[in-house]
Amino acid sequence: MIATNIGRTFLKAYNRKFNKNYSAKEFFVDVYWKLFFAHDKYMQWVTNSPFVQGIKKGVAPTPEERKQKLQTLIEKIAGSGADASIAIGFPSLDINATTSGQITNLALPLNEEDVYLSWIGSGFGVGVQSGLSMLFDNPQILLDLFDGWQLYRDVLNQTPQLRGNQINTWNGQWLAHRYNRMTYDPMRPMASFNPFNTAKDGAMEVETQAWTKVLLGIARTYSASTETAYVYSLGQTNITVGFIPFELPKIRRPYELYEKYFGTTDCVQVENIFGTAIGFTKACQMGAIGVNALEPRGFRDVLDKGVIPKYSDKETIIFNTYQIWLLSMLSNEQLWEQAQQIALTLSEYSKGGSGATTKRSQEVAKLLSSVSKKQFIDGLTTIVNNSQEVESLSRIAETVHLMPTDNVPYFLTLLRFRYAVTSKIN
Repeated sequence: MIATNIGRTFLKAYNRKFNKNYSAKEFFVDVYWKLFFAHDKYMQWVTNSPFVQGIKKGVAPTPEERKQKLQTLIEKIAGSGADASIAIGFPSLDINATTSGQITNLALPLNEEDVYLSWIGSGFGVGVQSGLSMLFDNPQILLDLFDGWQLYRDVLNQTPQLRGNQINTWNGQWLAHRYNRMTYDPMRPMASFNPFNTAKDGAMEVETQAWTKVLLGIARTYSASTETAYVYSLGQTNITVGFIPFELPKIRRPYELYEKYFGTTDCVQVENIFGTAIGFTKACQMGAIGVNALEPRGFRDVLDKGVIPKYSDKETIIFNTYQIWLLSMLSNEQLWEQAQQIALTLSEYSKGGSGATTKRSQEVAKLLSSVSKKQFIDGLTTIVNNSQEVESLSRIAETVHLMPTDNVPYFLTLLRFRYAVTSKIN
């Protein structure tokens, strides 16, 4: 049913944009079937559908057989109930099948148009790493995805070694490329676009795109506060994750902050780091995807256990990414300068005093290992008693004391990174 709604949204937008008046069946036969199934290589594999029944592995249907399969589908849609073999995303009528689900004894008001719309809508699944796909009910996103369909067909026809049936995977790659402001050229849409790799059997295939790059592209293209997608997987077993809202400004935020503080030189590497701590499935379990889902992998000990990181020039980009994610979670840019000033104050304190450097370094190390507001302020009290910088240290105590409790672990972690960098530079 979801695919039907997506197909309806697209067809309305398509007819308006191109001044057409297609019905769902007309569009399916004249456009969709010709792109997806009227060739040796399919763009989509729909299990148990007439298009795949009777096909022998490695043997493509003849043009006559493909037309017959289309006719068989048309007849089935006209003469039988909507099930998974002729209506995409619908359950199997066998309640024991792994593709059954959401069964109801209600007589749903379905007609032939709805079934054809489900095929059209299914072509817009955006596949990402984790094996899940997304369906966006956004007319412009659907039209942009449609632009990529003909390109995928052209590539399949021109590349004998490229395997077919990867429309969802292609959609994920295409959308990330289409919304990449640095590389996409509307006059040469395939320029700088190479989403292929070599499979284990030596054949070429479309490589699955990272979910972060797809969502970042959408977030940079659309100014809306949220964009909701239906997240799912259709296969031997159907998986329904549900409707997930993507908080676009929050997804943009860490990338914007990185560019502001560290420039755009490392953007490609940074995009490969954000969102690596958890997969897309776990991110969806948060209920909504924003900054927290973009956590980079590899610094949980610093966050949870109060470990002070060791900085080296080789890890500059990773360190910068960690700091920017923390700043994004804090949602307060003033804390960037405050963390820097505190780090500088503590660094100078640890080096000051005749014959007391080791003791002071230990005091600072203990302070920075704090994982709670109370621990930090208690540790700061010890330092205040041995320092001439009472006013500066008092302001540090005030900053942390007035901070919302939920923000304290992120700020203390940011402070550890700033201190590691400051100490290394100094």
